Amino acid sequence: MSARNRELLGLIPASLLVTAGFAAVFIERGSLSQNELSDLSLTYGAIFLGLCVAAHVFLRFALPYADPYLFPLVAVLACFGLVMIYRIDDTLARQQAQWFVVGLILFVATIVFLRDYRKLEQYRYLIAFGSLALLCLPRLPGIGAQVNGAYLGIRIPGVMVFQPTEFAKIGIVVFLASYLRDTRQVLVVGARRVLGVTLPPLKHFGPLLVIWGMAMLLLVVIRDLGSSLMFFGAFLALIYVATDRFSFVLIGLVLFGLGGWYLGNTVPHVIDRVDVWMDPLNPARYGNEGYQIANSLFAQADGGVLGRGFGGAMLESPFGDPILPAAQTDLIYALIVNEVGLVGAVAVLMVYLLVVQRGFKIALLARDSFSTLLAVGLSAVFALQVFVIVGGVTNVIPLTGVTLPFISYGGSSILANFVLLALLLLVSDKARRPA
Repeated sequence: MSARNRELLGLIPASLLVTAGFAAVFIERGSLSQNELSDLSLTYGAIFLGLCVAAHVFLRFALPYADPYLFPLVAVLACFGLVMIYRIDDTLARQQAQWFVVGLILFVATIVFLRDYRKLEQYRYLIAFGSLALLCLPRLPGIGAQVNGAYLGIRIPGVMVFQPTEFAKIGIVVFLASYLRDTRQVLVVGARRVLGVTLPPLKHFGPLLVIWGMAMLLLVVIRDLGSSLMFFGAFLALIYVATDRFSFVLIGLVLFGLGGWYLGNTVPHVIDRVDVWMDPLNPARYGNEGYQIANSLFAQADGGVLGRGFGGAMLESPFGDPILPAAQTDLIYALIVNEVGLVGAVAVLMVYLLVVQRGFKIALLARDSFSTLLAVGLSAVFALQVFVIVGGVTNVIPLTGVTLPFISYGGSSILANFVLLALLLLVSDKARRPA
């Protein structure tokens, strides 16, 4: 069976999941007759399948040799996210569906206009400065939007709150992949051993310090631990793949640890986040900062192994107060565990692991250094984004405002991750194409 036919067959489970998921929500609500239930659920499944098949037909002609599993895996995540958001709020689900369509259009446009993605190397410094500018936009007065103490978005009057960090992560990966392609040999050849540790040459040690300083700046300026961890982690993954020197990664981890320790003891909002992380059930904080993470842990414990079923979780108290704040964005993983249990949550994480595995497989097949580093960086950023939000919700690390890719509500996240997917498929098509 050809790769594209395997991709087409892989879309069927996604459409069935939409159909079954909406049917389960309708049954739980008990607001529809049996005929209405079957008609609506089948209609939603058919619409979703039609959109995915349209994208598949485009890929069949535009990227015939691209990885056949990435797009179906993303479709499964997206349809599961639609069902979960519909269970929370019908209006939000309709908006998410609209963003899904816009994301598919941007996905197609990225493939059409970046067919030769290696031209991005020519504009790496422009892309780098643009990405840094996007990161600083949320702090501009008048347009910056503060959410739970972090400056993550900008307000576009009458339209939405746009999160520029979602696109900045892609730009920074492109810059790092291009820069390390040119300097990786110098970093390896010029390395020196000092006290048993291999250090890069001093004149090329600057980029490590610059990226480290930017990660620390993110903690201070936009107050976002998740983004700083995501950017710096992707850089360490890239520098390890480019140089094959674990000591470089170790130096980066030590620098990040020292910077995080200093800021965690001097910057008030970082201190608050760490205190809540260390003791979220402290009665002194439960009514304020600790309320979100404490109720997230309660919700996951309530789900158990098999969950309470779609619609079974309590989102509001009898007085209308939210029991699980930001259930459609930051805490959607806690809602998933509550309603489909540990088994369902592990299944979702397995899909994410498969996406990351396919991304690294693309990097292994790539025929040039820039393509390899680009695929590694994009896959690492995607994996770290999942780790940051799931780790925060489960209290492994301090909770941040990073979204769960393709599942959490949010137009910026959907659009940026579709661009990320398009770039991975472009690299894959070139790597798998016969010589």
